[in-house]
Amino acid sequence: MEVIEMLHMNGGIGDTSYANNSLLQQKVISMTKPIREQAITDLYCSSLPKKICIADLGCSSGPNTLFVVSELINTVSTICKKLGHDQSPEFQVYLNDLPGNDFNTIFRSLPRFHANLRNEMGSALGPCFFTGTPGSFYDRLFATESLHFVHSSYSLHFLSKVPDGIESNKRNIYMASTSPPSVVKAYYDQFQTDFSMFLKCRSEELVTGGRMVLTLLGRRSDDPTSKEGCYIWELLATALSDIVSEGLIEEEKLNSFNIPKYTPCPTEVKTEVQKEGSFAIDRLEVSEVNWNAYDDQVYPSDEFKDGGYNVAKCMRAVAEPILVSHFGKTIIDEVFRRYREIIADRMSKERTEFINVTVSMTRKG
Repeated sequence: MEVIEMLHMNGGIGDTSYANNSLLQQKVISMTKPIREQAITDLYCSSLPKKICIADLGCSSGPNTLFVVSELINTVSTICKKLGHDQSPEFQVYLNDLPGNDFNTIFRSLPRFHANLRNEMGSALGPCFFTGTPGSFYDRLFATESLHFVHSSYSLHFLSKVPDGIESNKRNIYMASTSPPSVVKAYYDQFQTDFSMFLKCRSEELVTGGRMVLTLLGRRSDDPTSKEGCYIWELLATALSDIVSEGLIEEEKLNSFNIPKYTPCPTEVKTEVQKEGSFAIDRLEVSEVNWNAYDDQVYPSDEFKDGGYNVAKCMRAVAEPILVSHFGKTIIDEVFRRYREIIADRMSKERTEFINVTVSMTRKG
């Protein structure tokens, strides 16, 4: 099965849905807000366009989908008010994800979203139009020079395919400290191919002076197999290995499974941007967030006091579809029960954080 068919978050609004288990992603979006604000402010003030076309790539579905769009519209509207303009420009918003994404939930939320914007901004808000754009962001998605602002958060670390030539990555499901050097190189080569293609496609779709802000899961270390980028998947591999040892799945089934993702360091991101040549980097920053999104939150229930429970649910919302496509549904509950226990044990003994790499760029003339 192709990655484009199986790589999507859990849809709907159920207990294991992405919509109900994406607080961590929301925290990252909030952390990177100043970078987006600066980018959209610079864009608008440099040309005062009558229409702004925004694309959110890898939008998924749930409360985060329209979070960034709302923030960008608010920022531009605030600038317009300060400049004495009667109304903000028109906004054309494109929401992109792979075809398996739950676009229906997004569409059902739009009337309320429109109403909330109108209540908040009144007549100062210009017309807003929304379009769903299913497809891979490693291909062209939009007409030439049709976009002013591109945003993507927690999506670009996923690759277009599982790298070729990694059959020797036994008992691992991603890069790990035990992965052969050839496997690590294959993952990096695939990242280079994909990210350069992404940049090329967006360079053709953005107007000169257009802005792009991307946040990826990444790492600080130069070592691709460091814990910063790989540990969370190593622990999932441990849970799967335990199930193999008990004969619940075949070892070959595990050995043939690999996650299509890559967590780059800032230098790797910078190198690809400079190599492609169409963008000037305005900001390149690294941040971190605790694995447990509820570490500084009020717990919705006693279950959420268990960090392993929180992290396992977050990871399930992301990884379940791709696991089911390979292993089937039967073992999923048991995999994540064990994963929860393993994560809780690790979190009690060491500091566990996701590293984020955020880059803000301007399309060159």
